[in-house]
Amino acid sequence: MDTLKKTPLYDVHLALGGKMVDFGGWALPVQYSSILEEHKAVRERCGLFDVSHMGELFVRGENAFAYLQTMLTNDITTMTPGRCRYSMLCYEDGGTVDDVLVYKYSDTEYLIVVNASNTDKDFEWFKAHVIPGVEVENQSAAYAQLALQGPKFMQVLEAAGVAGELPAKNYTFVPETKVAGIPCIVSRTGYTGEDGVELYCAAQDGPALHKALMEAGKCVDMLPCGLGARDTLRFEASMPLYGHEMDETVTPMETGISFAVKLNKESFIGKEALLKPATRIRIGLKLVDKGIAREHADVYLGDKRVGHVTSGSPAPTLGGNYAMALVNLADAEAELYEIEVRGRRLKAERVPMPFYQRAK
Repeated sequence: MDTLKKTPLYDVHLALGGKMVDFGGWALPVQYSSILEEHKAVRERCGLFDVSHMGELFVRGENAFAYLQTMLTNDITTMTPGRCRYSMLCYEDGGTVDDVLVYKYSDTEYLIVVNASNTDKDFEWFKAHVIPGVEVENQSAAYAQLALQGPKFMQVLEAAGVAGELPAKNYTFVPETKVAGIPCIVSRTGYTGEDGVELYCAAQDGPALHKALMEAGKCVDMLPCGLGARDTLRFEASMPLYGHEMDETVTPMETGISFAVKLNKESFIGKEALLKPATRIRIGLKLVDKGIAREHADVYLGDKRVGHVTSGSPAPTLGGNYAMALVNLADAEAELYEIEVRGRRLKAERVPMPFYQRAK
């Protein structure tokens, strides 16, 4: 663990009994109590995650808007200050650099939140394409980020004490609000399929904010949650994960997130490639036979290999074992497939995604 990067909450995790693992070069807790207990807490009550490993890049300057329009697949024309938007960064050939969240402060200032393992790569990508009148700054080390997720998240915030506004709608944020007396960016976003917020504070305030929220969370029996539950929760909600459902060889169209690609936009990096019809698509599968389909397992129709599993896991809320797979578009409409697991072919039926959707 000594050679790994540590978030500002590393000592907090140890004190809470977190089981630490290497996650993309970061020392992070995979679980505290059990993945199932933590998963259940988020679905039914509330859970608190340390996501300080995520990257924060600021784009500023008089040409910030025009620059981001060419860098992002999504259209930010209609964004007003205080809005967040999901987008992709693509290579010229349509492959995915990363999926990101864009926060608009003004026409001349944006925050781009990127995946932890891609922070340096994304920063270099932005810098390589920078234009006059734009500055890109990597401020990842300055922030701690906590994700408060679950149907009772608002009760936890109220118990912690909020001075200022909170974002009222999904994909909106408030640039500065005090939570437990600590200045935070508060964003109505998350990666669990539940309602909740993500809180960004100064790195040195991270441990105090975590402690205050854990104390406040006692009112709903909130649990600290690790990477294990974060993965099962995002998987049930069929949310793609970079390095699994997408990478430099997979386009956003193949990942099935064309909603974040606006092909009617004048131009952006990768547009020409994305105008060509996709030949593969992500589908959802539920195993009929007993067993768990893991990443990279081959998917078959009869004797024909038609694709591979990108993520597979038990779905604790739903029961049963599920998988997401990238398959040939021409073979994506079958009802029954087979997945090869340890030399055995397991039957799996095609099911709609997301596997789990919270009641609105």
